[in-house]
Amino acid sequence: MPGRKRVDPAELRTAVRAWRDAGDQPPRPVLAAAVRLSLRTLEDIAPGRSVEVRVPPFAAVQCVEGPRHTRGTPPNVIETDPTTWLALATGELSWPDAVLTGRVTASGARADLSALLPLLSIE
Repeated sequence: MPGRKRVDPAELRTAVRAWRDAGDQPPRPVLAAAVRLSLRTLEDIAPGRSVEVRVPPFAAVQCVEGPRHTRGTPPNVIETDPTTWLALATGELSWPDAVLTGRVTASGARADLSALLPLLSIE
């Protein structure tokens, strides 16, 4: 996005490692940082405004090239919880499994992130 600094990959890895190291109940600021940085990374690698990815309560971004959405509910919407999003972002969960098990809701012809995930790998 113009005017916005790209996410530093090291900063993203640090945030995601902090989330992972925090265990089953990560502190809210740790979870929020990992979600927000990973969603901003998705924006960086798939710029556009045809798909809205929502991870309440922390963030929502628009990404993926295609028809620009300007009013009302976007035609392509993806929504999931923070833990599921981070599992997808790190490759711990596959896109098809997340959709099949209902951990992700995806509507619209462009609402498929399988080609963009995982965003990072932390070993």
